[in-house]
Amino acid sequence: MSAATPDETPDLRALTLDEAQALAVSLGLPRFRGEQAWRWVHGKGATSWDEMTNIGADVRARLAAGARIGTLTLAEVQRSRDGTKKLRFTTRDGYSIESVLIPDGDKTTQCISSQVGCAVDCQFCATAKLGLTRNLDPGEIADQVYRARALLAAEEPDRRITNLVYMGMGEPLHNYDNVMRSLRILTSDLGVGLSQRRITVSTAGMVPRLEKLGAEDVRPNLAVSLNASNDRVRDEIMPINRKWNIGKLLAALRSYPLEHRRRVTFEYVLLAGVNDALADAAELAKLLRGFRCKVNIIPWNPHPEAPYERPSPGAIEAFQNECKRLGLPTYLRTPRGDDIDAACGQLANRSNGELLVPLRKRPVKAPALD
Repeated sequence: MSAATPDETPDLRALTLDEAQALAVSLGLPRFRGEQAWRWVHGKGATSWDEMTNIGADVRARLAAGARIGTLTLAEVQRSRDGTKKLRFTTRDGYSIESVLIPDGDKTTQCISSQVGCAVDCQFCATAKLGLTRNLDPGEIADQVYRARALLAAEEPDRRITNLVYMGMGEPLHNYDNVMRSLRILTSDLGVGLSQRRITVSTAGMVPRLEKLGAEDVRPNLAVSLNASNDRVRDEIMPINRKWNIGKLLAALRSYPLEHRRRVTFEYVLLAGVNDALADAAELAKLLRGFRCKVNIIPWNPHPEAPYERPSPGAIEAFQNECKRLGLPTYLRTPRGDDIDAACGQLANRSNGELLVPLRKRPVKAPALD
């Protein structure tokens, strides 16, 4: 899948700092001019050359001849009764993606997207029903953060984005190279300077990419969407398991290098009558024994595109208690923004309950999951 519409002029948002400096040199300018422009875009969220007031007009004109400054358009903001905000952006080529701002006391977590749709096809997820249109490029991924920061500056100037989760639309490790470039951009001290320890990347379990991620110099927190304690159930609700089953996934995670005091987060979406029995909890505790991990229980967030039901409060509590009794660190993730279709698994470009983009049964061209 291509990253964006063809354009021979590079987008400054999608360039690393080194690439921006090299661009300046290629235009006959000192390297520091590339750094100046890069800091304006990635540190201050500039959307035009005219905002770069410490760069002379003649230099800005030369830079503008060699690069453009793309930006997402904030098309809609939906506000939940619990304070969550769902932001719908449109890309330069007219596609819609969603991002979510989740306030929690002094903290604010932003959930960002890495693809337009998704090819992984988890049966309980609304995004999967969109199919995959294309990958987002590094600038489009990072710009979700910059546009959200601008919104907060206008509406809640005392609130800052403290945590970032790649848990929106798309499978981040399916768009591996662009996600890694966006991580390097977002963690740069000359940009927004987000800490790696406050960034989490979630995956459905692309085993070869997990091995690759473990060797990177930039390594965020890792969350794995497990959602079942055996292959029979996981094959049914997560087709990716037919390629990399639970055994292969856990083997890759056992060799994944965890820094001191870090843990793998296993996400477990509870589906009534599918994976929420006490026997499932016991099987899960046995499966994860010996892992430095925690489990986030996510009661399924309803949407019309899947036939499941959320378990009763009693069943949720019983499942969690059984996990804890068996020594598995387990936490219940309270749904946030489910009244505006912003909760986990609900992102599908829906506004006031109405789909803005037609659903597809399958991607137009399903790319290989390698």
